[in-house]
Amino acid sequence: MTSASSLREHTVREITAPLSGILVPLETVPDPVFANKMVGDGVSLDPTSDNLLAPVDGVVTQLHKAHHAVTIHTDDGLDVLLHIGIDTVMLRGEGFAPLVQEGDRVHAGQPLIVFDLDQVGRSARSLLTQIVITEGERVLEMAPASGLVEAGKTPILRLRLAGSDAAPANQGGAGQGPAAAGAEPLLSPEVALPNPSGLHARPAAVFAAKAKSFASDIALLRDDTAVNGKSVVAIMGLATRFGDRLRVRASGPDAEAAVQALAMLLAEGCGEAPGQAPAAPVSSPAAAAPQAARPRVAAGDGRTFTGVSASPGLALGRIFQVRQDGLTVEQTGGPAAEELAAFEAALAIAAEQLDGLKIHMATPHKARILDAHKELLQDPDLLDEVRRRIGEGNSAAYAWQQAFAGCAARLEMLDNPLLRERAADVRDVGRRVLVQLVGARSNEVVLPEDAVLVAEELSPSELAGLDRSRVRGICTVGGGATSHLAIIARSFGLPAVVGADDRVLDLADGTPVLLDGSRGTLKRDLDEAELAEAKRRLAEQVERHRLEQQAAHAPAVTRDGHRVEVVANVSGGEDARAAVAGGAEGVGLLRSEFLFDERPDAPSEEEQAAAYREVAEALGRERPLVIRTLDAGGDKPLAYMPLPREDNPFLGMRGIRVSLDRQDLLRVQLRAILRAAPLANLHIMFPMVAGIDELRRARAILEEEQAALGVTAKVGIMVEVPSAAVLSEVLAREVDFFSIGTNDLTQYTLAMDRGHPQLAKQADGLHPAVLRMIAMTVEGAHAHGKWVGVCGGIASDVMAVPVLIGLGVDELSVGVPAIGAVKAIIGRVTRAECQELAREVLGMATAAEVRARLAPYGG
Repeated sequence: MTSASSLREHTVREITAPLSGILVPLETVPDPVFANKMVGDGVSLDPTSDNLLAPVDGVVTQLHKAHHAVTIHTDDGLDVLLHIGIDTVMLRGEGFAPLVQEGDRVHAGQPLIVFDLDQVGRSARSLLTQIVITEGERVLEMAPASGLVEAGKTPILRLRLAGSDAAPANQGGAGQGPAAAGAEPLLSPEVALPNPSGLHARPAAVFAAKAKSFASDIALLRDDTAVNGKSVVAIMGLATRFGDRLRVRASGPDAEAAVQALAMLLAEGCGEAPGQAPAAPVSSPAAAAPQAARPRVAAGDGRTFTGVSASPGLALGRIFQVRQDGLTVEQTGGPAAEELAAFEAALAIAAEQLDGLKIHMATPHKARILDAHKELLQDPDLLDEVRRRIGEGNSAAYAWQQAFAGCAARLEMLDNPLLRERAADVRDVGRRVLVQLVGARSNEVVLPEDAVLVAEELSPSELAGLDRSRVRGICTVGGGATSHLAIIARSFGLPAVVGADDRVLDLADGTPVLLDGSRGTLKRDLDEAELAEAKRRLAEQVERHRLEQQAAHAPAVTRDGHRVEVVANVSGGEDARAAVAGGAEGVGLLRSEFLFDERPDAPSEEEQAAAYREVAEALGRERPLVIRTLDAGGDKPLAYMPLPREDNPFLGMRGIRVSLDRQDLLRVQLRAILRAAPLANLHIMFPMVAGIDELRRARAILEEEQAALGVTAKVGIMVEVPSAAVLSEVLAREVDFFSIGTNDLTQYTLAMDRGHPQLAKQADGLHPAVLRMIAMTVEGAHAHGKWVGVCGGIASDVMAVPVLIGLGVDELSVGVPAIGAVKAIIGRVTRAECQELAREVLGMATAAEVRARLAPYGG
């Protein structure tokens, strides 16, 4: 690197700032791939703007599918990589909106990507944005600027380039270079790519850097496509995905060593954690023939597609692809009066269709999802925008399409993940009206007898309109576990997987598959043994369900007479009634967030009080009702209560801290809860309490409200952070009960984000460290005669129940569908057996050891 004064002006190319902010030396970036300049040389920028601009004129040669990185090839042969943030590939496009596509010619200052600064800043490791020259052979000198810069105006890099006659050094591309003259190329066995997001910037740079350490020409192959293995841009341009089968080809003096080392590097994930399957060693290419007889380096068998569990259960069936035909929309309309009349008629027909579909929904609560769809047909802002566009001469179809598409796009940019998922609802309603406006006919879908529905997105109304007697399960590429589709699938008892690998869209209709909604997988090409095993599991599932239904309405008592209370986690009155009907002995966790989510403002005291009374009336005075106060912040933001940006929101304003900061909301909620006291055996529980000071402040506010209303309730806390478990004996002196939230307790104990794509599977509530935290909590509570419940995920895990009993847990609060299964396992064990089991697993070292020991209890 040289100073700017040493650059001769007539050879200088300037790179302008793509964002406003402060420049940072590339060497200081908290990512060794960029800091060590494995991708290339350049500068980093800490942004204050959210619109990424082109820093040069050129052609977009690569736009990552996660939309966080883009490469521009200039006319004078430079490749400029713009990479927003660190580890932003893990966001899978959430918070990013590309404005260009590959092949577009762009000019300096043109917007390329819009991103949500707050959302990306909360979710990513860093917002530092890298501007890197990836192929620097022509760069003789480079001088970065420093300090504050303005997007599209301030030069941030000045380069002196070699002339066109200065040929770059041979980098060993996909073709044959001098080093390979007369040499027979060597080819590695296929390697199944284990990287969850393919070879994005970081693993591509690791591979290219390793390839450059060899004199041989290196190519990376996928099927018939070969790219330069020493070029980061070329590797990223290959647009690889998890599970792609790649080969390494090398020609030159060290080809054999290169093929072995690079194939192994691919199998190991190029610096990222590989998949769960162990990697087989890569042998010498010379010894690799015949390849069919050699074990492949693989992260999986290529037959299994992974997504997110949305609705549990197992289904055998055949693929049925649900596809939407494209609609042709004309922009120019006829007379405004005619267009408005057509629009009103289309709205009326769509409303009638939604009313007709409601009768197919499982419960009135689920039918209200379609009521929400109908509300969109009456949204004043949406309708005003359509009328305005029609008044400007647009057709009704075009005006409606632009209005609902814009609404969906705005929802997708919100911080609240639940509101983002409502964008799918807007598109569903939008298409329903659009079909009427363009005169398209919806052909009746005829399903096979055992359909496993596969779609990019499947709306609740589409599902409600199908013959569900023929549907065995659902698999979609879009959506999340909190989407309306997931809710509907659970209400119908249909196994469902969402967020699946988009290669499922390529599966042919009629392909036999096994859908495992509990594990979030879809598997094709089952052999006879796997098919027989699947059928056996299905038969067991049916019989187990029958026995569990019998156990659900009996008290939960071990074989040696020890009583364990089994209560339910619910989110409202309808859930509470279902819990009682399903055998629950009370409610161990009423998530009050159901009143606060998916709305523009906070609920009033009257609205909350009515909801809490509805739950209390469903239970009666004899059953316990535990209401958790608002648990917001971190991964649970509220649209109307924006929180300041934090580097790590999981360690910032969450749970009780938010409530103590917004005491106005806390007092309203406490008054509303206390108004249910005459109807219920009421318990109030504060979330995310880390120490005695937070508990005392919250309890003081509660006592003031109790005194004002003349009623009382029992008081407890959620034990979700290690400090609360360690201080359990101290905290137990000032509460009536503890309820352990194992989901958060696990991630805080193990320092693993439960939503992290690579670490989530390791964040196991049965890890011995987590079990020791539970044991410590029980011991502290029982020392003062206080009871302990578990309301986290492992309470519903049949395998975990015997250990929890052995650790002394008094109450298990579970999902309603799990009530029968949990009571059944309690009735099959003795307390003495459970205590011995707990002592045994507490001495183990890993979660895998614990799960192996508990496997016989898993049914």
